[in-house]
Amino acid sequence: MSIHPVRAFDPQCTGCPRLVEFLAAGKREYPGYHCGPVAPFGDPGARLIIIGLAPGFHGANATGRPFTGDYAGVLLYETLYRYGFSTAPTSVSVNDGLKLINARITNAVKCVPPENKPTPAEIVQCNDYLKSELQLLSRPTVLLALGTIAHGAVLKAFGLKLAAFKFFHGAEHLLPNQHVLLNSYHCSRYNTNTRRLTESMFHQVFAQAQSLLKRLS
Repeated sequence: MSIHPVRAFDPQCTGCPRLVEFLAAGKREYPGYHCGPVAPFGDPGARLIIIGLAPGFHGANATGRPFTGDYAGVLLYETLYRYGFSTAPTSVSVNDGLKLINARITNAVKCVPPENKPTPAEIVQCNDYLKSELQLLSRPTVLLALGTIAHGAVLKAFGLKLAAFKFFHGAEHLLPNQHVLLNSYHCSRYNTNTRRLTESMFHQVFAQAQSLLKRLS
């Protein structure tokens, strides 16, 4: 991958003033919440990496594990388990014993933003952490981007132009070093309630991921 050495994940990061202020206010209101950057979770040598948008305030921001406590995590962890990427179908807390198998979950933005809407500057500021994760990939890997922001963040991490890789559900894009970027609509409450993303559509993307991993082996 043609990128320079960048910052590894920093649990004490204060690079985005708006998010730092929002997290501090959240911690005052909910002292038991994690209210900090949420680290990637899963197998360090994973060949399937799921990239989400950002932690949910009452989900990952509360628990400290991606998609844990979030509505979106219900479908995600059930699907991971269904396709053999998780030891359990539900993720409850960081201490529940759940482990991911050949899979890891991360986010384009590691801190919860107000209204779950990071600014373009915050997405750019956090991109070095995703670059750092992707630099460690030693074998062809499937990068499953949940939504357009995650899709764009992966491309930016590789130094690629967004216009050359159009986002659409189920799309497969070949990246440098034989990595594959796979697109899915985000498994958010809004998308599933409006049926923009159905359970069967999400399952089909994971079936694609399994097929890609077999071809990349």
